[in-house]
Amino acid sequence: MNNDWAVFTGTNLFLGMNFLIAMSFAIVFMMVSTRSRQRSASRWFAAGFAVASLSALAELVVAHTPFVMAGAIAAFATLIAGLLLLRVGVGKLYGSDVDLVHLGMFFAAAMIMSFLIYPLPRSSIVHSVFYQLPSALVILSCALVVWRSSRRVLVDRAFLVLLFATSAHFMLKSLFSVVIGSGRTPKDYAFSTYALISQSTTAVLMVMTGLMLLAVLVLQIMADERTNSEVDTLSTLFNRRGFDAHSERALRRKPGGPHAMIICDLDHFKKINDTYGHVSGDAVIRLFGQLLSASAPDNAVLGRIGGEEFCALLPGVTLDAAMMLAQALRGSFAMQAIPGLPSAFHPTASFGVTSFDGATDLSTALRHADQALYEAKAAGRNCVRQFRSPPAISLVVG
Repeated sequence: MNNDWAVFTGTNLFLGMNFLIAMSFAIVFMMVSTRSRQRSASRWFAAGFAVASLSALAELVVAHTPFVMAGAIAAFATLIAGLLLLRVGVGKLYGSDVDLVHLGMFFAAAMIMSFLIYPLPRSSIVHSVFYQLPSALVILSCALVVWRSSRRVLVDRAFLVLLFATSAHFMLKSLFSVVIGSGRTPKDYAFSTYALISQSTTAVLMVMTGLMLLAVLVLQIMADERTNSEVDTLSTLFNRRGFDAHSERALRRKPGGPHAMIICDLDHFKKINDTYGHVSGDAVIRLFGQLLSASAPDNAVLGRIGGEEFCALLPGVTLDAAMMLAQALRGSFAMQAIPGLPSAFHPTASFGVTSFDGATDLSTALRHADQALYEAKAAGRNCVRQFRSPPAISLVVG
């Protein structure tokens, strides 16, 4: 009897802990939703943990009140409902929305099954398998969503493994229920060793799942913050910080060469701002950024590195190809009509182009392209110039 009471006390302790843990995660996910672009997913997770937490309270109702059947059915219903809400959140997070009608039908079928198996002994194989099966299927569905998604970073792979393990855990619980014994009635379950094992493993997996979901969301928030700090909002290209960082990475991925770089400067941009206003100037910046993005190769690193100065790193591109691209950009830009500006006004830009190999660092390539740009401005603007190394000076000793 003392041993049964110790088990009963331990089970109650874990039930209380599971409730507090689940509610804590619900609160945290609601807080995360205020900063995450996955706001909808975060709120579904919060709802899922909140609803699932009620399962622990329902188990306490079974153990401490005469409303045994109501408590047992409520415990099953809130657990399945909470898992289904998590399934919706996982779909939102990984870009695979689920039909809520189908989830409703699944929940209804699971509830009908719970009523049908309720009279059976809890430790019977039929009751144990069919009681755990809906939970296992919902978690398996979450795992398949992650499996089919295009995201394959480490945290997603770890989450996938955890989901498969959790799904398997539910089915293993049905076997443990038969082998160890979980009592004949729901109230007997509260005094069983199986209940202590079940609630403790549930606590561990719930914490791991909550932390893993938080890790996915927090890493996304961090990536968004990093992206926002590296992108120029007006042109939607990288700012100087982002351009330097991504250029270095691009050159490390393709260390040999040849590479090319184009620096562009919008001609007489200050005059545009002074004559037509900064709104029109912003429109010119925005248009050139769109034109550069549409014209450059997919692997190019594009940035607005100054007020009206743009730069394009072209990994694996020869000087001749870069010159052709610069000329095409110059001609296309000069033909553009800018919204809000007179139809007779056409913007122009000057271009400096250089080529380099893996032995040349980024700062040197930028300096060479800038020298070529200076020559284009000196030649009257609205033209393209390429960097030419100064001739070597030979000393003749007489």
